[in-house]
Amino acid sequence: MLSHIYAAYPTFQVFLGFALAAAITMALMPLWIKFLTRAHIGQQVRDDGPATHLVKQGTPTMGGVIMLIAVLITCVLFARPTLALWALLVATLLTGALGLFDDASKVIHERSLGLTPAGKLVGQFVVSAAFVLVAVNYLGIAPTVQIPFLQPWDLGILTTTIGDFQIPWLYLIFCCVLLMGMSNATNLTDGLDGLAAGTVMVVMLVMAAIAYRSDILPVSVFCATVAGACVGFLWFNAHPADIFMGDTGSLAMGMVLGCAAILTKTEVFSLIIGGLFVAEALSVMIQVAYFKRTRRRVFLMAPLHHHFEKKGWSETKVVIRFWIISGVLAALGFFLWFVQPAFM
Repeated sequence: MLSHIYAAYPTFQVFLGFALAAAITMALMPLWIKFLTRAHIGQQVRDDGPATHLVKQGTPTMGGVIMLIAVLITCVLFARPTLALWALLVATLLTGALGLFDDASKVIHERSLGLTPAGKLVGQFVVSAAFVLVAVNYLGIAPTVQIPFLQPWDLGILTTTIGDFQIPWLYLIFCCVLLMGMSNATNLTDGLDGLAAGTVMVVMLVMAAIAYRSDILPVSVFCATVAGACVGFLWFNAHPADIFMGDTGSLAMGMVLGCAAILTKTEVFSLIIGGLFVAEALSVMIQVAYFKRTRRRVFLMAPLHHHFEKKGWSETKVVIRFWIISGVLAALGFFLWFVQPAFM
């Protein structure tokens, strides 16, 4: 709506999106926390989790609702309305709605598990597949994948064409795995105060820089608003947290990373930029697979951040060190993407 006013100042639009989303989140979150507290809507803590987490039982959750509202308001006001922006917004909000339903199920049934894994995966698959098909058919996204320092891999060799509508099956499968994987990996990372919000903030700033460099300003503004919403949320989510993001936020934030990677053609680079999320997800997969096979554990507890808690690290130490690792991986991914053309 107001994007035309600052059309000549693209860098300012990105910074404005970041600042405004942070401000809206910080302004609305206290009211949301007060409402959730009065309604007795709080987090259900895992029975098998670290004993130190039992004090978090009942802490307000679903802070992701305010984060998504802040992103929506900021983008509608200051980002140039393009199909790419609307596709990002719709995919993010639908995934957030899926997470909201999951959070609500946990609260209603007073247990730490919400939707069944199958139900959650089906919802994520529908959103992911729809986004990929829109990206390919209406946003001009090529069904190729860029591997660092190699020629792009064409995943469109197995394509079904219906009129002008194309379904590149290999690319569709690859991207659905990427989107669903990132969404769930970010969800797994959201286990300590400030951990998910801080790492998502770092990753989204890098994705905003990549989108800006790629001359996709609306996507850059969108990523910046997500980073800003994370900053505003961190004020209330820092240890000891006054509110948790919940699946409403964490599932949506992971979906944003995957969708932004597709629009900027950094699908593989995003696995490095969001490497911490990948490591968290892999720790769970390794733990489950190894335990089923040997009845023994590789980690003291999964996801990975709980392993270090079990080793005696304080929650704050784990969070800060994981922030640092996330920053290093994000910088490495950006570096590899930036120097890629010089080797082609």
